[in-house]
Amino acid sequence: MGPSTLPVRSARGLLAALLTALAAVAALVTATPAAHADTEICDAFGSTTIQGRYVVQNNRWGTSATQCITATSTGLRITQADGSVPTNGAPKSYPSVYNGCHYTNCSPGTNLPARLSTISAAPTSISYGYVADAVYDAAYDIWLDPTPRTDGVNRTEIMVWFNKVGSIQPVGSAVGTATVAGRSWQVWSGNNGSNDVLSFVAPSAIGSWSFDVMDFVRQAISRGLADSSWYLTSVQAGFEPWSNGAGLAVNSFSSSVTVGGGSGDPGDPGDPGTPVSCKVTYKTNVWQGGYTADVTVTNTGTAPVDDWRLGFTLPSGQKITNSWNATVSPSSGAVTATSLGFNARIAAGGSQSFGFQGTYTGTFAQPDRFTLNGTACTTA
Repeated sequence: MGPSTLPVRSARGLLAALLTALAAVAALVTATPAAHADTEICDAFGSTTIQGRYVVQNNRWGTSATQCITATSTGLRITQADGSVPTNGAPKSYPSVYNGCHYTNCSPGTNLPARLSTISAAPTSISYGYVADAVYDAAYDIWLDPTPRTDGVNRTEIMVWFNKVGSIQPVGSAVGTATVAGRSWQVWSGNNGSNDVLSFVAPSAIGSWSFDVMDFVRQAISRGLADSSWYLTSVQAGFEPWSNGAGLAVNSFSSSVTVGGGSGDPGDPGDPGTPVSCKVTYKTNVWQGGYTADVTVTNTGTAPVDDWRLGFTLPSGQKITNSWNATVSPSSGAVTATSLGFNARIAAGGSQSFGFQGTYTGTFAQPDRFTLNGTACTTA
């Protein structure tokens, strides 16, 4: 054996061992499954869950033509949408992602249904992807019912149309305009034969937006289409296509509901507690283009009200610039004054006061209706 034989063989052996080890690592990496695999759903009412908290549903009910969606890690996209239905009738489907309960299918870990009077906030965020070669609306659905039902059709449906393409319109007829959550909307109201429908149509397409669902819920209450003792059962974001629809996408969706601060037990949305009873005094000091408002909320009921929230709608042209003793948001339209830590309780027979400064255009007017934690108040 020559003196150089052993080192050469040792080098070759080390190289072979290294290659074997690298092959084993490569095989391990190849065998490791991807963190998330998109799920295709073509069954008419097929569904799956994403993020361990939301349900994605195909929900094809208005046609027998094929519709397929793909559930992604953050939303869904429509991959096939055959057929069409007349634009003067109902759409052919509502593929969507939701938090809550829909025909007994509840999203994992949801705290819905929840009594409206116990919900302090319901923040949500949505991002849509649109196409041009289809007839559809991009709709955010909010479902309300007098009972905490998880099956069947709810009493009132609130639809927020982020976009519409083609000669389609919401259920019912146009009843005016409103500013909700800082945006202007055309408002429609009607009944589809199964439930009341209140629709808010954006004047131009909205691609993405974050807002509080309760801003729209308060609109339904103020119009007599719901009551604070009712329940929020689900919130859903998706599309209603009449023709085609492939390529439409919910790029991302988030929803949460904070329960607490109502007149009942915050831990039990099913307990209505003692009904809220209230009176509001609204005093203003007005000058050209500006004003201040001093608001007193009196609890005329027999039980204290904790974490109070006073809802009201500012007349058109008014905008809040600053506030004290409460957080008031948004700055215009349907606003909510939320208590602070030091004044969060209104004792039975007691009151709390707050104020704000604002600007206005046109003729000055005062809000004509107030709700305390969802219950209508008298005015003094």
